Amino acid sequence: MDRNNTAAMDYITARLGSPGSPALAFGGDYNPEQWPEETWAEDVRLMREAGVNLVSVGIFSWSLLEPSEGVYEFGWLDRVLELLHANGVRVDLANATASPPPPWFSHKYPQSLPVTADGVRHSYGSRQAFAASSPEYRRAAAALTERIAGRYRGHPAVVMWHVHNEYGCHNQPDYSDGAAAGFRSWLERRYGSLDALNAAWGTAFWSQRYSAWQEILPPRTSGTWLNPTQQLDFARYSSDELLECYKAEAAIIRSHSPHPVTTNFMGFNMGLHQPVDYWRWAEHVDVVANDHYLAADDPRNFQELAATADLTRGWAKGRPWLLMEHSTSAVNWQPRNIAKAPGEMLRNTLQHVARGADGALFFQWRASRAGAEKFHSGMLPHAGTDTKVWREVVRLGQTLRSLAEVGGSEVTGASGRVDVAIIHDTDARWASELDSHPSVDASSIAETRRWHDAFYRAGVPTDFRESTDDLSGYRLVVAPMQYLLSDCGASNLDGYVQAGGRLVLSYLSGIVDENDHIRPGSYPGAFSRLLGVQMEEFFPLRAGESVRLSAFGTGTCWSELGTATTAEVLSAVEEGPVAGSPAVTRNDAGNGRAYYVATTLSADGRAELLSVLCAEADVLPLVPDLPADVEVVRRSKDGTDWTFCINHGSTNVRLPLSGVEILRGEDLDGDLSLAAGGVAVVRSRH
Repeated sequence: MDRNNTAAMDYITARLGSPGSPALAFGGDYNPEQWPEETWAEDVRLMREAGVNLVSVGIFSWSLLEPSEGVYEFGWLDRVLELLHANGVRVDLANATASPPPPWFSHKYPQSLPVTADGVRHSYGSRQAFAASSPEYRRAAAALTERIAGRYRGHPAVVMWHVHNEYGCHNQPDYSDGAAAGFRSWLERRYGSLDALNAAWGTAFWSQRYSAWQEILPPRTSGTWLNPTQQLDFARYSSDELLECYKAEAAIIRSHSPHPVTTNFMGFNMGLHQPVDYWRWAEHVDVVANDHYLAADDPRNFQELAATADLTRGWAKGRPWLLMEHSTSAVNWQPRNIAKAPGEMLRNTLQHVARGADGALFFQWRASRAGAEKFHSGMLPHAGTDTKVWREVVRLGQTLRSLAEVGGSEVTGASGRVDVAIIHDTDARWASELDSHPSVDASSIAETRRWHDAFYRAGVPTDFRESTDDLSGYRLVVAPMQYLLSDCGASNLDGYVQAGGRLVLSYLSGIVDENDHIRPGSYPGAFSRLLGVQMEEFFPLRAGESVRLSAFGTGTCWSELGTATTAEVLSAVEEGPVAGSPAVTRNDAGNGRAYYVATTLSADGRAELLSVLCAEADVLPLVPDLPADVEVVRRSKDGTDWTFCINHGSTNVRLPLSGVEILRGEDLDGDLSLAAGGVAVVRSRH
């Protein structure tokens, strides 16, 4: 396979199907080592019944593969791979470095364990119990990878390689002395001199100036707020340190095998801190793969799923990607682990496929009997095959087989392409999550989701992009709370508008540069002239407080004191200390137009504004007047469209679609009946 070929996912789906007939990936993590060997025959029999064609093997198997240092035992894995191959199940083979290194390793090399910001060294007994900077871990991981890749380089069951698992999920950031040394080396490469570092970190404040590299530490616990640029750089370093681990292991595998190499990302990570910059990482994987789990306490978790799937497609640059993990029902690690309602698993899976996934895998095949995740649902539940979960797994396998034809297609909009982009820079997210900001309620993730949800409700597909990407193909670009923006990103967004684009910026955008330094002048620093406004002071709102606006309903979370210079005021604040200040503005600039939204609009107000924005940008929905809680997404290839329709609501609806509904084989002439909780996929020609 050509390593530069962006169609690596096509390579995999071709290997999963019969010659000339690719198949979408379907399966999950398979951990046969947790079960007696006599169980394995039943596993593969049931995999065939369910239509499973791909399983991930060996992810957490280090202690069995290397029971003592330098002693390897592969007999059980040999037998598993042979059994899977004989039954037509392909393998995504892991190099097992995501396991906690075996107890013998952590016991012998305690300095390899990560350290918290408070100076407490983790013990072993959990997972990912290693520091990315540890030379002992890297050496052992490389040795294990070499043995696995060398042994199974030509095995006919293997179609893909799985490096590690969910990097940084439990062991980053690490504040050990090893991380401190690595951080200093990273900073020397980044800045070149202490003078440059001191300038970037603003160390004149609080007398923090450094006079020697050895004085610099990770942002460990101190008496009060830490230097924000130090924290930001440490996040960047931590992501890069993990990436070095991945690249080293991937290079070993690639020296042995032509198959694609990947690891699994974690999307928005349900709003939690994300220790990895996946935009940078995506350049180094052959297939972008993501894990996604619903947040049970989120009433619109199906929209968060959609946003994460769109973001994953962004990392894949619009090409198909792979859903590496999701759950058949409840997970085990939330305060209240809510089981999925009947039909919800199918809806969730088709959401991912609709938004670009060419396969759907689960954690895991057989629900565990022991261990920390024994209450995590599996494809084969504790209660066996006479269950809701198993029946739905079998139905899902049948559904994905019937959808094989969509493989390799790309998400499109009403114009034949996606016309709207949402900007989401990792640096901007990290910087916005630092302490000592104007309001704890101002959240990059929350504001991004609100904008995505508005387009979702309107049936308008969206891509995610970085501020520095080529945006010329989009009719409308929205940048929600891009608090930090590099000079390059600011220039690119300005140039997009000058060339004729339409840009929407929310509050707290363009406020600081890439070093988290305030851009002087009126707010929003990088865009005051482009937007035609001069905002002089932030007036964040109290918890639960709202302000009445002259248009677009009410505003919450945020308001600003200021005036419009050249902009047209579409809505102003009508009460409180900033009454009369702009809330929503529109400004012509060059050949384009820039809008500013200086508050958090209600869902209704945002929808009202969105109708104005889409009309001016000539952005059309896939289906006009989309019913509430109905999701419509389209994929296209070679003149054929597949329109995915998913009803998350409790009411039957009708949609004006023509073509063939391929799940039921029904011919449609402008009228699709979609039951409450139902799904449909309509094929049409254009």
